[in-house]
Amino acid sequence: MSVESGYPPPSFDEILSSHNRSDSNGVLIGLDVGGSTTKIIGFRGNSLLRETLVQASDPIASAYGALGKFLILNNLTLDQVGGIHATGVGASYLDGHLLECTTTIVPEFDAVGLGGLYTAGVDRAVVVSMGTGTSFVYADRQTMRHIIGSGIGGGTLLGLAQVMLSVRDFKSISEMAEQGNLNMIDLSIGDISRYDIPGLSADTTASNFGRVVDHVTHDDIALGIVNLVFQSVGTAAVLAARLEGVEKIVYTGNLLRVSSGRAVLANFADLYGLDIIIPEHAEYATAIGAALYQLSS
Repeated sequence: MSVESGYPPPSFDEILSSHNRSDSNGVLIGLDVGGSTTKIIGFRGNSLLRETLVQASDPIASAYGALGKFLILNNLTLDQVGGIHATGVGASYLDGHLLECTTTIVPEFDAVGLGGLYTAGVDRAVVVSMGTGTSFVYADRQTMRHIIGSGIGGGTLLGLAQVMLSVRDFKSISEMAEQGNLNMIDLSIGDISRYDIPGLSADTTASNFGRVVDHVTHDDIALGIVNLVFQSVGTAAVLAARLEGVEKIVYTGNLLRVSSGRAVLANFADLYGLDIIIPEHAEYATAIGAALYQLSS
């Protein structure tokens, strides 16, 4: 999305107020439809309602299920819905309608950028969406631009955990990683150098999985996998921020449910002097961006 105008772009509150005037205060809904999981949020006025997600075997089933669950959780009826904006890989299957509601399909990278800015409360940043893979988007209030993508993401974490630990769910991996010891897995700067290296602390990773000891535990391996994935994404995000000349990186997406991974990302703030932001509604940020899109373009 690019807005060329001699005037500053409207604030998010102004965008939502415009929707309220045009849609008789109907609830504005945003959907992020994945292959099997749909995340849904809604705005009533300028207030964010209770969000939820639904998993199903196909995107159409998950989208319909998410809308029904959202309406029940928020004590709403279908005629109270003022608009639906959908994004994500599964949104194309909706064919412009969800139940009886006209549904606008939103470009995913625009939704990523807008959602990152809104949830973080900033006007300019690199927004990193951590899902099955990872996308890096430059965002300000006038432009959303895809920088690059990476195949490293939640799919990598789950796949490696399945092969190495016979575990394949975020909750179990996160719990195991919290008990792990990274010194049993990774080689650090302090392991290979007797001297301080300017800008790098002794515990900075020199090699992921470069020091696997004989008595390593499954918890240690889980933490090593988390560190590998999140450091890879964090490093790419720093490079993207340097490329775009921005000081703020906003992280969004499902993968942020892994608490030890969030700690890895936070370390990049001190290491590279950047603002690392993991907003409260990070998991639902793209759905929020979908709701805000089009009204602002």
